[in-house]
Amino acid sequence: MMLVPSPEQVAFAATLHDVLSAADVPAAADSWAAGDHDPGRRLWSRLADAGVTGLAVPVRWGGLAADPADLVIAGEELGHHAVPGPVAESLAAVPTLLAGLDQPGRWLPALAGGSLLGTLAAPPWLPYALDADAAGVVLLADRGVAGPARAGGMHVSLDRARRLFEVFPSGPPQACPAIGRALDLGALVCAAQLLGAARALLEAAVAHARTRVQFGGPIGRFQAVQHRLADVAVGLEFARPLLYAAAVTVTARDVSAAKVACSDAANRAARAALQVHGAIGYTREHGLGRLLTRVRALSLSWGTPAGHRARLMAELAEEGTCH
Repeated sequence: MMLVPSPEQVAFAATLHDVLSAADVPAAADSWAAGDHDPGRRLWSRLADAGVTGLAVPVRWGGLAADPADLVIAGEELGHHAVPGPVAESLAAVPTLLAGLDQPGRWLPALAGGSLLGTLAAPPWLPYALDADAAGVVLLADRGVAGPARAGGMHVSLDRARRLFEVFPSGPPQACPAIGRALDLGALVCAAQLLGAARALLEAAVAHARTRVQFGGPIGRFQAVQHRLADVAVGLEFARPLLYAAAVTVTARDVSAAKVACSDAANRAARAALQVHGAIGYTREHGLGRLLTRVRALSLSWGTPAGHRARLMAELAEEGTCH
């Protein structure tokens, strides 16, 4: 992949879309939020059958050792359908960390096969471990070392399907040079989830604008609505090349630029979709709320927009001194 997906990646995305469309993802997410992980685990098993869970796992441990671009393709589609669970953690960051620690064969085959989910805490980007109660492996990465951890107290997220846990070391940490890359891959997949969620919000807003009737016609005929949704579409088209470029380079500068752009595009899509839907968008019964809260949570996860802007500026300043 350069700035557009390859035909194989387009086919991969279409396959994932079909798999997730055939599954009842909203019901699985509701069960996940209530603490029942069984429907979500069945959903993750379907993703494993499609090869998603083994993308970042080395071949020797049953994975595909795929390019980061393939992780982006998967992350966007999982974000588009608001799949519950530690997506960026289990698909990207945890396999990368485990490959650099002792006894990777203890967990990596199960991660690749989808029978095990992984999560981690990595302050300051990730002060808490997402869905540690559902994960079979929990890691703590901090100050150049990483190791197994155990879950402590739980914190409620604004997204009902996300549970955040304090974690504490459960074994001796090891020096792990892969932490930086693991965090960048996690942020990259998080950005892809945001882009996918933004796409779903735009689709929902367009569909509602075509069917919601006021003053004798659909509200989509009003220029104010059209321009608002056009701005969202433009934002997505500007963010997408940054995301794909970051998937090629996986540098700090490009990953931070992608995370900022996708966060901004998704928040713009959320505001527009809520304005188009009106008060019904606030209700729990409407599916829009699931996407709205997911976007807010993901934009603050894996490094806040302010944090990534600061890192991006530091990288640009460093490049300037080198020239």
